[in-house]
Amino acid sequence: MPIAPVPTERPHDLTPTRLAWLDALRGIGATAVVAEHLLPWFLPSLRPYWFNLGVYGILVFFLVSGYIIPASLERHGDLRAFWISRAFRLYPLYLAVIGLVLAMAWWVPVREAVPRDGSAVAAHATMLLDVVNVGGVTDTMWTLSYEMVFYLLVAALFTVRLHERSGLLAMLFGAGAVSAGLVLPGAVVSGGWPAYTSAGALVAGLVCVVTGRLRTAAACALGLMALALLVLSSRVPWLGVAVVAVMFAGTAVHRWERGTGGLWPVAVTTAFVALAPIRAVEAGWWWVEPGVWITTIALAAATFAGGMALRGRRVPRWLSRLGLISYSLYLVHHPLLKFFVELTGDLRGEPLPVQVALAVTALTVILAVSALAFRYVEKPMRSLGRRLARAGTPAPANPPSSPLSPLLPAARTPRVSRRRPRTPWRPGVLSRSGTRAAVRPGCRSVPGPGRSRRAVPGPGGRPGPPTSGTPGAGSRARPRSPPRPARGWEPQEPRPGRSPVRADQRRAATARGRDTPHRSG
Repeated sequence: MPIAPVPTERPHDLTPTRLAWLDALRGIGATAVVAEHLLPWFLPSLRPYWFNLGVYGILVFFLVSGYIIPASLERHGDLRAFWISRAFRLYPLYLAVIGLVLAMAWWVPVREAVPRDGSAVAAHATMLLDVVNVGGVTDTMWTLSYEMVFYLLVAALFTVRLHERSGLLAMLFGAGAVSAGLVLPGAVVSGGWPAYTSAGALVAGLVCVVTGRLRTAAACALGLMALALLVLSSRVPWLGVAVVAVMFAGTAVHRWERGTGGLWPVAVTTAFVALAPIRAVEAGWWWVEPGVWITTIALAAATFAGGMALRGRRVPRWLSRLGLISYSLYLVHHPLLKFFVELTGDLRGEPLPVQVALAVTALTVILAVSALAFRYVEKPMRSLGRRLARAGTPAPANPPSSPLSPLLPAARTPRVSRRRPRTPWRPGVLSRSGTRAAVRPGCRSVPGPGRSRRAVPGPGGRPGPPTSGTPGAGSRARPRSPPRPARGWEPQEPRPGRSPVRADQRRAATARGRDTPHRSG
């Protein structure tokens, strides 16, 4: 069964430590997906049948998508930026792989499930492949249909302020999966017109959402269209509804982590999903037998719970790296495996050492091509999408507040002091008030020309000889500007019989308690 890992957005407010466990889960899911497709062709004796590796991988991926995609939309609060980032995240590599498969169709023919008419073009353009009952050019593209349905539903719920009812929505879709498994063995609506109609509606609706014209009405209409396609024209209705229930269960887990919901809706949804394939067992699918199906669900839930429990720990670098390239790994691995099998032929009858060697070689090539696709296609286009999304988003007038801001006192505006800064203290220099500052021991105060007395150290700490006011040899004093007069001081006329003196010398003499002015003549 073709399985697909799904890319998710990295929220900007989450730290790398918190994102690492999500990358690790995607890496585990990607490994399970590749193993599901590699083992039957290269090492059939090692394929497990007590649970399904592919279904396990997609359940882990869908839990991760449900956990992080609605949180990203709610955090940014902008449908336009959300859809632009999603388009540049999904479509570039998706279209590149489609072009590769079509270019190599002369060697490896395109799947027979792909219609040879315009409905295939319309379905691939919207990614709504499985929900309009159209096969993809690669086997792994069917899961992107349910990712797109989930995006449309979340955007519609966000516009009508019902996006926080994740637990209720998960239970409703879980119950819907059980009902669909009982009464809908296949698609109710068939033909090519659902693909054409959905393509026109999706293009028109997204134009309205991105431009801002009738945004709410367009988002709600797209959500209703996605719900109708999910139930009425899906290839396997119960599986599609169950997948959406699993994604909303991941959102409910996120609500529980934030303290805005409980875990009991997740348990109820799990029970509904376990009961969903009641009629499907009659179709002879081994992976939906009760023992296999329930074991697969339990392993996926345990993997996600273990990742959450260890989200504060350091994740191995190779595992987080696998998570980063998981979307590229998902899209390129299946076509490359087909090309490899065309070169080597059927390996199921070969000796085990030959099978292992060729499997390792194929896996190495797949990982190398996936890393190159991520580096040169996926990563640059994601950066371009983020820039375009930010370009048309107006900057908020006020920065976003913390959830605790209603409980915290309002920040005070700092007051600017108008006082004049104080003059730094220097030994042996008069202060503005006219008093002499302290002089260090071992120094004596000597007068300088046109200045107040200053301290000059002598040899061995003893008082040295007087020096002039000009710094030079034998002087450690540095030239200073004369002290400013005290506030309110006015120059006075000299008294008769006395020569004028400097104000600082007069104040210094007054502070020492003796009269320094000398009499003339």
